[in-house]
Amino acid sequence: MIWNPWDRRTPRRGFLDFASRGLGATALWQLLAREEGVRASDASGNEAPPQPRIRRAVQICLVGGLSHLDSFDYRPRLESHHGKSLQSDEQPDIFFGQVGLLRKSDWTFAQHGESGLWVSDLFPNIAGVADELTVIRSMVSDSANHTPALFVANSGFQFNSFPSMGSWLSYGLGNESDALPTFVVLPDGRGRPNGGASNWSNGFLPAQHQGVMFQDGSRPVRDLFPADAKAASADDDVRAFVSRMNRRRLDQAGGDQALSARIESYELAARMQSSIPAVSDLSQETAETQALYGIGDEATDDCGRKCLLARRLLERGVRFVQLYSGGPIGGTPRTSWDAHEDVRENHTAEAGRIDQPVAALVRDLKQRGLLDDTLVLFTTEFGRTPFTQSASDTVGTGRDHNRYGFSVWMAGGGLRPGLAFGSTDEIGWKAVEHPVPWHDFHATVLHLFGIDHTQLTYYHNGIQRRLTNVHGEVVRGVLA
Repeated sequence: MIWNPWDRRTPRRGFLDFASRGLGATALWQLLAREEGVRASDASGNEAPPQPRIRRAVQICLVGGLSHLDSFDYRPRLESHHGKSLQSDEQPDIFFGQVGLLRKSDWTFAQHGESGLWVSDLFPNIAGVADELTVIRSMVSDSANHTPALFVANSGFQFNSFPSMGSWLSYGLGNESDALPTFVVLPDGRGRPNGGASNWSNGFLPAQHQGVMFQDGSRPVRDLFPADAKAASADDDVRAFVSRMNRRRLDQAGGDQALSARIESYELAARMQSSIPAVSDLSQETAETQALYGIGDEATDDCGRKCLLARRLLERGVRFVQLYSGGPIGGTPRTSWDAHEDVRENHTAEAGRIDQPVAALVRDLKQRGLLDDTLVLFTTEFGRTPFTQSASDTVGTGRDHNRYGFSVWMAGGGLRPGLAFGSTDEIGWKAVEHPVPWHDFHATVLHLFGIDHTQLTYYHNGIQRRLTNVHGEVVRGVLA
């Protein structure tokens, strides 16, 4: 006899039998509880949550500050103003404080695709997918300093110890896989960004929501495998024993949340011992696909491998993948987009590493039918100034940090493709039309996932914390 758990006449033994039938029953109960919660919210008169447009996302983070004036924000007035002084009495909030002469772009802009989106020849391959892009040309930031600005872009706050957007998505939505992390981080092969792991921290959220960093090499996750190989049966026995001990300790601790999170993290790590080698084995991809991403080419191999790995992770249930372009700030040679000395030299090298792989990722997602419910984010912590970083009366070659107006782009489900939203002024210094702070950007991403950013909260130190703090408006103008 099959027991109906919704029948009040179902005996206790039948109910327990149903509940013990494994993950399927557990998942069903969770879905029903979530659905009931939505009904209760609607019945209370509150606004219904937004309908999810996407299921997963990948964010390409350009560390150091991409020059919007040389990539996605065509400002022809800079041509005629080249070599002239900035006509303003304002002291700009820039890093080195040297306001030089105005400088035109070092690259040629052209309109691309049926949309006619303006993209410079710094990114010829990304220009080839212009009709898939939704460019926001009016981003603004709270900081002109790298580390705080990168924290704002990731967590909405200028300080560390706040959860990143990937962690909030993990907390709010969970994962579609029980063998892979919800949130994976792929750093630049040249090193971690400034701020390191604080950029993908879980902050005060439970530990299982922190980003899991994948390294290069045959063992992407550090300390995942034991130093000495053990027989499968012996390993299974050890895991079963440890699991019993952990659960007993959890019962004794009265369901301690931190302990529960740690147990879940260890159990996920055990499952990852088989799933990670499989997902990271790029040899399973065809030679044509690997060539599309630029794998095997010295310039594009590192980013190409990470972009292809990102696609493999997304299609296997990982919720959020964050891929970094740029390592530590400073040093010689520079390993980021921080173009203080020479924009043309710096950006040519950095764009040469990522242009083909990123464009390939967009194309690959689209041809596999994944772009409809996947979000691709291409972001940088701030832009560069229209004036050069020089105290002399000659036009310099570098640009300083610019938090007043810069560009990012998005692609994927729920967006208006081939769109340029917002605008900076005639020289590309400040956002003057539809300024978009990071809180609005984050609210929009959550909205596309079907989350009301004001409702995704976590109680910490007497405050109902959220990704957007007490700010944030969905940028309706970029939505389909």
